[in-house]
Amino acid sequence: MILKKCFSSEKEKGIYMEEFMEELARGESSRDGRLDEEPNSVLNQKLRQYFDGKIVRKDLTKHIKEGANVPVYVLEYLLGQYCNSEDEQIISEGVENVKRILANNYVRPDEAQKVLSALRERGAYTVIDKVTVILNIKKDRYEAEFSNLGIKNIPINSDYPKQFDRLLAGGIWCIVQLDYEYIEEEKDMSPIHIRKLTPVQMPHIDMDELKNGRKSFTKDEWITILLRSTGMEAAKLSPRAQWLLLARMLPLVENNLNVCELGPRSTGKSHLYKEISPNSILVSGGQTTVANLFTIWQENRSALSAYGTVLPSMK
Repeated sequence: MILKKCFSSEKEKGIYMEEFMEELARGESSRDGRLDEEPNSVLNQKLRQYFDGKIVRKDLTKHIKEGANVPVYVLEYLLGQYCNSEDEQIISEGVENVKRILANNYVRPDEAQKVLSALRERGAYTVIDKVTVILNIKKDRYEAEFSNLGIKNIPINSDYPKQFDRLLAGGIWCIVQLDYEYIEEEKDMSPIHIRKLTPVQMPHIDMDELKNGRKSFTKDEWITILLRSTGMEAAKLSPRAQWLLLARMLPLVENNLNVCELGPRSTGKSHLYKEISPNSILVSGGQTTVANLFTIWQENRSALSAYGTVLPSMK
């Protein structure tokens, strides 16, 4: 499906795009505003009542995002854990805790060997990385693969994939406590062991809880919540701009939906799919082939289309 609008002239098209960009800019500028300072305090109270622990101040992510190349939904999960309060002192302390956790434990791909060396020398190390689990049928055990750390075939307790099934479906971001112990008699075994694994993104979604909470909100309130979740403030946008922004989310909820969006740079086309949901994989134009979207023949395994609900390609 291609979303498009017919114009009687180039002038009409130019006016339309100019108005939309102005509305988008007004909504974008609201990202720095505090959630609790919005005029609709009733909506904020209802969010606290029905989704307590699952809401976060969007302005905090902007300050923490710099310096850590982790998805926004990971930062928001950490902020929800450490800054779930209206007390400024608690929020300030929570932000510092999140910054400290990221600074000490986030693994940058170019520093993977430095982290592995520290793990070997200390005997233990805690990392934040995206972890994927597979079942090794030949050895009848589950094994973990670390995205940024660049290691795989690490044995993992079977309780973790049972408890967090998303580990088996594309992986999730986790805080992992690792131990290192090299045994001469067990050269075929990995010296790296997982002591504890804790997800730092939503490991699963309770749809019943979401549906029950949704019943307490009107349609307009729910539209406002959906737009806020992407970093936009509905009060700053016209109804037309709101629906256009909502249309971007259709591939996240509709199966086999193809959407083509044309627009200038810095209007949020790729941001939504890259940062908002773990169920999408952003592919830049020219960096893959149609065949590789389905199967990686060299490794005899399924490729991106098997793991991502949404596969946006940006050119």
